[in-house]
Amino acid sequence: MPATVPLARTKAEIFDDLVLDTVEGLERRYAKELAGVEFAVEDVPPELNVYDSDVLEDGEVPLARLLPGRPGRHELPPRIVLYRRPLEFRAMDREDLADLVHDVIIEQVANLLGVDPDELA
Repeated sequence: MPATVPLARTKAEIFDDLVLDTVEGLERRYAKELAGVEFAVEDVPPELNVYDSDVLEDGEVPLARLLPGRPGRHELPPRIVLYRRPLEFRAMDREDLADLVHDVIIEQVANLLGVDPDELA
């Protein structure tokens, strides 16, 4: 579809839909555990010299990051951030991208909940 046609979807919108599909499926099964968890998408990871263990990497390239949140006076909820461009770069097609997005989210949610990723898949 041409970009001027309302049915046209950008790569970012398609990616967001893939994330939402996986997140909605997890939230139906784990509503209590995921209450308050934020999911976000950024185009590329921030430039840092060293990434902590909260970053899921492929080689040297971050694919996602888990920010566990901070309780207390300035409470921050847990947040899982996916990096769109590195994930798109690794996918052969839309189906492959959907599988990759699903796997990365499962891995990060499993890390957040302290369970094996196979329990969530």
